[in-house]
Amino acid sequence: MARPKKYGSFKLAESEIEYLTAITNTRTAEAQKVQRAKILLLSSDGMSNVKIAEKLDIHRNSVELCLKKYVSSGVESALKDDLGRGRKAILTDEDKVYVRNLACQRPTDFGYAQELWTVRSLQSHIRKNCDDAGYPNLSTIVPSTVNTILNEADIKPHKIRYYLEKRDPEFERKMNDVLIVYKQLELQFESDEETGIITISYDEKPGIQAIANTMDDLRPSMKHGFVGRDSEYKRLGTVTLLAGMDLMTGEIIPLVRESHKSSDFVDFLKILDEKYDKDKKIKIVLDNHSAHTSKETRRYLEQHPGRFDFVFTPKHGSWLNMIESFFGKFARVCLKGIRVRTKDELVQRIYQYMDEVNAEPVVYRWKYKMDDIEV
Repeated sequence: MARPKKYGSFKLAESEIEYLTAITNTRTAEAQKVQRAKILLLSSDGMSNVKIAEKLDIHRNSVELCLKKYVSSGVESALKDDLGRGRKAILTDEDKVYVRNLACQRPTDFGYAQELWTVRSLQSHIRKNCDDAGYPNLSTIVPSTVNTILNEADIKPHKIRYYLEKRDPEFERKMNDVLIVYKQLELQFESDEETGIITISYDEKPGIQAIANTMDDLRPSMKHGFVGRDSEYKRLGTVTLLAGMDLMTGEIIPLVRESHKSSDFVDFLKILDEKYDKDKKIKIVLDNHSAHTSKETRRYLEQHPGRFDFVFTPKHGSWLNMIESFFGKFARVCLKGIRVRTKDELVQRIYQYMDEVNAEPVVYRWKYKMDDIEV
């Protein structure tokens, strides 16, 4: 059943139809009067308020106000503005600049507790202070006008858009070093010659939670096509995944530990050392975590001279490390919604997932900015 039209349905008298039609056909009538005449004619023909608003490209409130005035006071009332309404004071460019300048300052600068302006709080401040500031035209400004003035300059003081400043003075150099590694890999893919270099993309994923259900899940059925899960759960602790990706083969080398200290990282290096032939150099792309440059790590590297070559990503440049793409997939596929009975089960499930990935490995290849790199 269709929703009843606001202010009801009505039929115009023949004389009213002739009068309104004449208004819509004349070239001398005010545009607003013509628009309101069309509203009445379309509504009389049975068109909904929403459809009328769409057809005339106006707001539905304008349609409803016109119809309300017709129902209460007749045609002439619907075609005219109420007494006291009409064009507001024209705002000058200086008025608009004043509004925008205020919007670009913090409310706290004017003694308010809030951090960001809302349109209404800014409007309230303008109306209270515009006379003293020399902008009396703004004394009756409404929120919609404030919003229009700000939108014209694409100013949105109620929104925050985060950015990340490049605080690493060597950002470009370090990024270039990483991209050179990826470029060398591309050349290696195209060549049949052995280079004697194993390239690993490495990172840690700490804080993987072991969470247990308090009640068994309800499997999908004909009654509900989703997994049912009790909202209560039990935390069993966390583990850390230390993982490297062989960028030539796509193989994932995992190590799951309680922490990611220097000793854990050294243990991972030992796994790599045992895995690959001794005549190979192992080049590792990794971030600047303190465990990667600690005394314990340096001591281990000194005991294996020429075996490892670290290529560090710049600060805030983790997106350059290709294993981050794998970690994203790992979180979506393996960790999403995971529930276990013990922390050991979580560790076992992680290793099992890595085995499944390595059964059908995917080689990740870097494409961004590769054409700009020369080896």
